[in-house]
Amino acid sequence: MANGLPRLSLYIHIPWCVQKCPYCDFNSHALKGEVPHQEYVEHLLNDLDNSLHLVQGRQLATIFIGGGTPSLLSSQAMQDLMDGVRQRIPFAAEIEVTMEANPGTVEAERFSGYQQAGINRISIGVQSFDAQKLTRLGRIHGPGEAIRAAELATGLGLRSFNLDLMHGLPDQSIEQALDDLRQAIALNPPHLSWYQLTIEPNTLFASRPPKLPDDDDLWDIFEQGDQLLREAGYEQYETSAYAKPGYRCEHNLNYWRFGDYLGIGCGAHGKITLADGSIMRTVKTRHPKGYMRGEYLDRQFMVADEDKAFEFFMNRFRLLEACPRQDFTALTGLPEEHVRGALDKAIAAGYLQETPDVWQITAQGKLFLNSLLEAFLPETA
Repeated sequence: MANGLPRLSLYIHIPWCVQKCPYCDFNSHALKGEVPHQEYVEHLLNDLDNSLHLVQGRQLATIFIGGGTPSLLSSQAMQDLMDGVRQRIPFAAEIEVTMEANPGTVEAERFSGYQQAGINRISIGVQSFDAQKLTRLGRIHGPGEAIRAAELATGLGLRSFNLDLMHGLPDQSIEQALDDLRQAIALNPPHLSWYQLTIEPNTLFASRPPKLPDDDDLWDIFEQGDQLLREAGYEQYETSAYAKPGYRCEHNLNYWRFGDYLGIGCGAHGKITLADGSIMRTVKTRHPKGYMRGEYLDRQFMVADEDKAFEFFMNRFRLLEACPRQDFTALTGLPEEHVRGALDKAIAAGYLQETPDVWQITAQGKLFLNSLLEAFLPETA
């Protein structure tokens, strides 16, 4: 906590993709023509200027550049963006700066430029090493490009890199899912995000649902995959995140620990604690056309006291680490008595363990996370 305020991160959204994937519900737009590299960077920095009063004397602990496909941005535009952010907000000495990249847009020369701009961690959207599955997912890269991207990331000497991998894909067998995981492990990434495909509303898959593995197969995939990861030296620290010791994603940890973050770019969300302890959320304009007219802020609103407990635990209980009890009051401004009834229910159900200092989610709580979190909804907490 600096000045009595949480750690501060910055999220930067780059909205364009070569094409929209049928499972994707993120704010991404298929590219028509060229990326407006410099113009968009200027708007991002103007957007940040409008948010500087929310920094309140803090340094940036982490930056995450997501999308869309941030690696469509030229290395010069990335340099200008990072220089502009650095001029406006001081960076912590050990700042983690992550950029998402698709294997089809990973080029050695460009990535060297990104690294020079200050990117020290990349997250590569592999999703699968099976060519047919990649086509079914609408991905524009093949297995070979995914492997080359990971090898490039290894050779760059970055602080870390992540591979994004999905399981539970259309018509995927248990063995196919585990084979994908084995190939990812063989590339030795310091961090692996391994998550189940879910059908989200307003996606192509929602309107034409594919056949996905049944619940029994999904459970077998998770159990056997989790064992493979542990045997390879990875530790699960969040619902779908695994890392070698010392390589957890600091940016995502700040989200899950209920830290603060500014959001700039199309559709970016922010969460900021104000000097009086109240919490404000911001949402930026989703569509590039409006954003590029300088219409940055879509809406902002204060988080009501009755919603703070659910938001805190929804984030905190994604993590498998113990939650310091003092964090609840420090980060929400609410006394523990506010959620005492919900905590007692969760403890009685075997979802949580409590000591004088911490709350620890149990294996049962991890398995029934939704049921655990329901106890903290405003009408029940």
